[in-house]
Formats: sequence, structure tokens, C-alpha cells
Amino acid sequence: MANLLGVALFAVFILVSVSLHEAGHMLTAKAFGMKVTRYFVGFGPTLWSFKRGETEYGIKGIPLGGFCKIVGMTPQDDDVDPADEPRAMWRYPVWKRTIVMSAGSITHFALALGALWVMAVSVGLPNPAFPSTDAEARNEPAVIALAPCVVVENASRACQAGDPASPAAKAQLKDGDRITAVNGRPVSTWGDMLEVVRATKPGSATVAYTRDGQPATATVDLAAVQRPPLSDPKGATSAVSALGVGLQFTTPTRVEYGPVAAVGATADFTGTMAVQTAHAMQRIPQKVPALWTAITGGERDMDTPISVVGASRLGGEFVANDAWYGFFMLFVSLNFFIGVFNLLPLLPLDGGHIAISWFERARSWVYARIGRPDPGRVDYLKLMPITYAVILIGGAFTLLTVTADVVNPITLFSR
Repeated sequence: MANLLGVALFAVFILVSVSLHEAGHMLTAKAFGMKVTRYFVGFGPTLWSFKRGETEYGIKGIPLGGFCKIVGMTPQDDDVDPADEPRAMWRYPVWKRTIVMSAGSITHFALALGALWVMAVSVGLPNPAFPSTDAEARNEPAVIALAPCVVVENASRACQAGDPASPAAKAQLKDGDRITAVNGRPVSTWGDMLEVVRATKPGSATVAYTRDGQPATATVDLAAVQRPPLSDPKGATSAVSALGVGLQFTTPTRVEYGPVAAVGATADFTGTMAVQTAHAMQRIPQKVPALWTAITGGERDMDTPISVVGASRLGGEFVANDAWYGFFMLFVSLNFFIGVFNLLPLLPLDGGHIAISWFERARSWVYARIGRPDPGRVDYLKLMPITYAVILIGGAFTLLTVTADVVNPITLFSR
């Protein structure tokens, strides 16, 4: 039940975000004097509406987005009343049209930044100093977290019946103990400990550690396991020793900020998200085969794109596992991604309309400088084949991700 409520809650959050996106277009258009005739939440048949002034507001039956109708978005719009011609959007200066068309993405950015600032002052943002790679993690102090068992083969899986118990747990070591030596060989970092333990023969070994600042030793029966070299995680495996522990990070995962410092922290984290979003968008074509593999029965790659359906399912998982931090961080990431994606210079996206407006402006400027007549507006009708191609590719990709999210969804919590 909690999962279903989480799915519904996240879906509502997305619907509100998209509705505010369209409200951004509408409010900026009205502020500049453009005529907005319709603003609706949802698509399909109208469930309820009312008219105030020259704009009809309402709710439609399919809650999968929203739209607003601005008169004369392109010179080729054929439904513009002659009386409304002076207020047609395409007649306005390019900078005003740019503000109106980018207002949707700006709304998404504002939602993401606002949520990040609130998180920064209340529960904290991810600590930039927290290790993000295995190499960085190996420089952490050798503070241990006991594993419930030892997985002998080189596999990432949960413990099963028959797996050997953790040697460290059997020797009465505890979570938070800091390993300082193994068989007299000093250990200072997690990487040191891994190297020393793996270089020690399976069987009895003396482990020195500190607990609550007090030094102590324990005799541990190191387990024999199969692992690849530390320098090559994808290399061939060989027999090495294992202590049956994981790394307990001493660097905090999150940092809380004051109201003023949170502004800078939010900006820094947004910059990080921008880089990650750019990399994720570059990898999308490479991930299409992985999505197809997931649909046809293969394992779902955790790094594959997700649809709104997949995001809502993850939102449900976060709520069901009382992981609200992940819920809101997913909301932030999704809004930021939508904001960036919508500004891509492709029709029918807002970024496509913005790109055409500035192309027209630049072309007019060049023609004026070389003494040639202004070529006028771009003919959108000639761009329709490209627009249809973008819609077709985007629709196919959306169908692919939705299908993968239904038949083989990404799951962050073990079932």
C-alpha cells in the first residue's frame, strides 16, 4: 500500500511540475500582452472548465501533462483572428518570445533549485567530499562494517544458505572498529587493508584494531574467496583471503548548511547536476540496446534511462522504504533533466522555437549589413519533416523506456 501511495504521490508531483511549466508560458505571455486563449491540465476530453477574461481554464480527462494556447506562435498559424493579429506571438521582439518559450524550463529549474535549497537547510545536500569512486573509497580509514556472510565466488549478491559466516563477526569484531594491522603489517586506509588481507594466506591471522579509542587484537580465521585484482576489477579471479567486512565511511554523506551558505551549496550542486545531465544525455543512444535487452528478458542495466512510469515506480519504492530523501532528490533530478531537455534546439521542443527565433534575428542582421532585403520569417511548414522525425524518434524511445519500466523495472531496494 505504501508503495502504491508513493507511486501516486510522485505522479502527482510530476503532473504539478508540468502544469507549472505551462503556467510559466502563460503568465509570461500575458505579461507581454500576447493573447492566451486556453490553459488546461491534462489532455483528451474536457472534464471541467471556466472562462475568465479571454482565457479558458480547465481540466481534461487524461492527466499526462498540460498545455496552453498562445495565439500566433508561428507565422504559419492559420487560426488567428484578424483582430488578434497585433497580439500574435510571432510579432513580438525575439527577446520577449525567448522569455516566454524558456519560461517552462525556467519553472522546472526554479522547482529544482527551491527544493535543493530547502533540503540544504533541513536535511543536507550530498557531501562533495564523500568518495564517489572505488579509488577514492580506498583512501578512507579502514573502519569496518560487518558483512553477514562471505560470498566465495566473485558475485554481487545477497547471502544465501550455505555461505560461510563472516570471519570478523566470528572473531567478535564490531561495526565501527578500525583495523590498524594484519599479522603485524600496518594498515591505515581501506585500500591498505584490502591489499594486506588479500596478500595473507587463508586461515588464522592476528588483526589489530581500535575500538572507542582503545587498541585490541583478535585472532581471525580468514576465508578463502575468488576475487579479481584490486587494480583490475574485471580481470581474472584468483584465490585470496577475505575478512568478511565492508567499508564504513567516516566521511558524512550529507552536509547541512545555513540559509545563506545553502545558496552557494545549491549552486555548486546544480553545477554538478548539469555535468551529470549532459553526460547522461550523451549516453542515451548507447543505452538503447541495453533497454531492448531488458525488455527481451535480460538483466536491467541500472544506468539505463527511465520514463515517467519508471520514475513514479522508484518514487513508490522510496516511500515504501521511508527513504524520503531519495524521493525528493529524484524529483529534483527529474525537473532539472526536463528543463534541460526541453531547451534542446529541436522542434517541437521549446528550444527549437527559441533557436528559430534567434536564427531569424541573426539572418536579418546579416542581410541588412550586406544590403539585401530581409528574408522574413522561417517557414515552419518546410521544417515539418524534421519535426515529424523528432516526434517519431522521441515517441519510439518513450515507448521503449515505458515498456522496460513496466516489464523489467529498475529496483533500488531488495525485495
